[in-house]
Amino acid sequence: MLERDVVAAIKKYLASLGSDVFFWKEHGGPYGSAGIPDIICCYKGRFLGLEAKLPGGRLTELQKRAIEKINRAGGIACRVESVDDVRAVIARVDMERRNTHE
Repeated sequence: MLERDVVAAIKKYLASLGSDVFFWKEHGGPYGSAGIPDIICCYKGRFLGLEAKLPGGRLTELQKRAIEKINRAGGIACRVESVDDVRAVIARVDMERRNTHE
């Protein structure tokens, strides 16, 4: 399995969530920002940054800083290795929303 396979599976899962989600795959390159997570997502109004890695894969220093900045700004950013990891992030957002609206 390659990292792009993990990204493809995550994108497929996110697409299955319907109108509650908007996302795109961030492509690196000369016009992008270094360290930005692989998938940028808005789920039910919450900003998510998902950095896909294979098990054992390491974050670069730029990726670590970007994740820290997103979390400090009130978004959720993290390293994910699978669709199950992303499901856990989605469940966290859903739980936060339920707790806020109770």
